Amino acid sequence: MPETDDEVVPLRGGRITSGVVRIDDTVRRPASAASPFVASLLDLLESRGFTGAPRYLGRDQDGRDTFSYLPGWVPPKFQPWTDAQVAAAGALARAMHDATRGSDLAGQHQVVCHHDLGPNNAVFQDEMPVAFIDFDMAAPGSPLEDIGYMSWLWCLSSKSEAPSVDAQATQVRVLADAYGLAGPERAVLVDAMLERQARNVRFWAEVQVGFKAVEATAQQISDRIAWSRREHEHTAEHRKVFEDALK
Repeated sequence: MPETDDEVVPLRGGRITSGVVRIDDTVRRPASAASPFVASLLDLLESRGFTGAPRYLGRDQDGRDTFSYLPGWVPPKFQPWTDAQVAAAGALARAMHDATRGSDLAGQHQVVCHHDLGPNNAVFQDEMPVAFIDFDMAAPGSPLEDIGYMSWLWCLSSKSEAPSVDAQATQVRVLADAYGLAGPERAVLVDAMLERQARNVRFWAEVQVGFKAVEATAQQISDRIAWSRREHEHTAEHRKVFEDALK
């Protein structure tokens, strides 16, 4: 059946992929080099009983990847979250990782990582995160790659109006506990946070020189580099507070 204009709803939440639309109970995204891996990953998650991700439904007549639409809301910006919301996100990430362990997609790595598990890629229902979306950056890796990134974007902020550093550190512990992070991995979680912040600077610097194609203005790119550096400085300055909270 031909698509009519009133059936197509642009979805503008993502910062990386443009041209994403909702049509009825599906989401359509332009195909990319990542499409085959994403399709295989979502099929794996579905087959192993993980319900916190869209289902892959194939290609439409325009060659776009088609996914099931997950009802709920996606936060338009970063903000403080409650301990319960942070814990739910951590538990959801653990369930997602566990569903990939020992799979061909994970290969020689521990899990398949999402690599962009910020609140901006979480679907909320009844004020709680229940699913993750936008798996375009997924790849085999270490759980710390996702948990370090989540600890930053769900728990930390260098803004003057943000919760106190002690409160931020408490939420890092809440996230680590909900995920079940322990032993040597828990001991280096702050290092993983710092590494992901530094990696974000590198990512946007590569966009700035044209190596990566991303829908963003020059000012937005500069702002994201500056913000990531401020966040890295904030984490480094208060490193002991965060580490002590994890003991």
